[in-house]
Amino acid sequence: MNGKRVRWGVFLPMAILLIGTVLVGIIAPTSFYNLQTVIVNFAFNNFGWLFSLVVFVLIFICLFLGFSKFGNIRVGGDDAEPFIKKWEWFAISLTGGIGTGLLFWGTAEPLTHFMNPPQALGIDAGSEEAATFSMAAVMMQWTLAPYALYVICGISVAYTHYNLKLPYSVSSTLYPILGKRALGLTGTIVDNVCMFAIAGAMAAILGEGVLQISSGIGHYTSINDGPVLWAILILAITATYIISSYTGLQKGIKFLADNNAKIFIFLLIFVLIMGPTAFIFNIGTQGAGSYLSNMAKLHLWLSPMEGSSWSKDWPIFEWALWGANAPLIGMFLARLSYGRTLRQFVTFNLLLPGGFGALWFWAFGGSAMFFDWKSGGQLWNIISTEDGGLQLSLFAFLEKFPLSTIIGWVILVAIYLSFTTLADSLTTTMSSLTTTGNTIKNPEPPPRIKIFWGSVMGLMALLTVTSGTGGEISGIDAVKQMATLAGFPVLFLIIMQIFSTVKSILNHDKVDPPSKTTVNTYVKGQNTEVESSTTNL
Repeated sequence: MNGKRVRWGVFLPMAILLIGTVLVGIIAPTSFYNLQTVIVNFAFNNFGWLFSLVVFVLIFICLFLGFSKFGNIRVGGDDAEPFIKKWEWFAISLTGGIGTGLLFWGTAEPLTHFMNPPQALGIDAGSEEAATFSMAAVMMQWTLAPYALYVICGISVAYTHYNLKLPYSVSSTLYPILGKRALGLTGTIVDNVCMFAIAGAMAAILGEGVLQISSGIGHYTSINDGPVLWAILILAITATYIISSYTGLQKGIKFLADNNAKIFIFLLIFVLIMGPTAFIFNIGTQGAGSYLSNMAKLHLWLSPMEGSSWSKDWPIFEWALWGANAPLIGMFLARLSYGRTLRQFVTFNLLLPGGFGALWFWAFGGSAMFFDWKSGGQLWNIISTEDGGLQLSLFAFLEKFPLSTIIGWVILVAIYLSFTTLADSLTTTMSSLTTTGNTIKNPEPPPRIKIFWGSVMGLMALLTVTSGTGGEISGIDAVKQMATLAGFPVLFLIIMQIFSTVKSILNHDKVDPPSKTTVNTYVKGQNTEVESSTTNL
């Protein structure tokens, strides 16, 4: 494998565990779902506050690292030169991050908050106050928060790998606080936890996309929306991202991200112009003001006495999902950041995609609330009464626009590309985490490892959307359970990464990288050489 070796301490346990999970899910899907429920309830009831607190504080930590004097630190050292253009960097960050969620939840979530706000807050459904709350809520959940999780994990890997010359892995990021233990057995356990989390999160995200693509195909054709179509779509998406991952960063993911980002921008401009433009900017501005004025209150509202489940159903679920993705997406973003400063890292991976997300929800969410308000709740009726109404609401929303069928198919293409872009990056990163010898000059893991992990993730996604179907369990319920289950253990890892990253960067001029002998002693078979010269990744 051209000097690359399998990290059996990570590869074998995860291969056995994930394949075993697939088999259990196939044999006893409802029991599998019920077991997830027990774990998820424990996590939310006992640690929901920690999810909320960590994400809130993390936003300010990322801004501090980017826009204080430490923002001038260059990934790879002062002489490192970037290898990727800024547009390509932004496109990958946008579409390989939460771009998938923008398409799925862009109309459904604002409508839900508008027509079904938390009862504990005493807001009347369908009122202007509800519309303002809805816009503030989606800005809280979909702008700075998710990208802050990705950014801290990305900076952590970028700094420890390119500046401290440590191995390209999540466990290496804990070296500043754990020392040599981060490069031995403890590090192997950490990487195993990340592998399990990302497999579960990827299954949830891919399952979410399949449900919406299937719903759209069923809406525009006579093909039945159901498990058969779901399976076909999962096979098609899995094949696409495996092929893309096989071709490497320079060909596969850059091509997907570039074209998908252009589709995103086209769709945003189309809705802004053809939708209720004045209302969009009015409610968006008002919602942004509400969010900024009540930022701490929104992020940290948990309703411990009145018992509202809103925070668990929405922000905490979403942060658990993004948190599960964060360590490995951070690894991938770290690869793109070589030669860039921390200030540029925060700008291109937090502020720019977060700002785009805000505009997206202004346009799609604002328009959806406007149309629902004017139609007497037509769109909300689809969500609340029809099977699969959540994923179908986007296509019903598009019928309010000219060329709705054409735009609908464009969105289906965008959804497909979004999921393949994200899955491509995660397949590559999972493969990197389970192999050794991945350096700047030779960063791509072996193709056969990519094919293996890509196939496992596809099977996990199929299991997720079909577990319990036929009973009272919906596909989207199963997706939420899998996402939360995956994110819970990673929460504690991210907390450790925060402390480790802040410690190492605050003392960056006082800490010498560990010697190559030390690294090689504790990481058997790991080729840890990191070149300082610019190379084509």
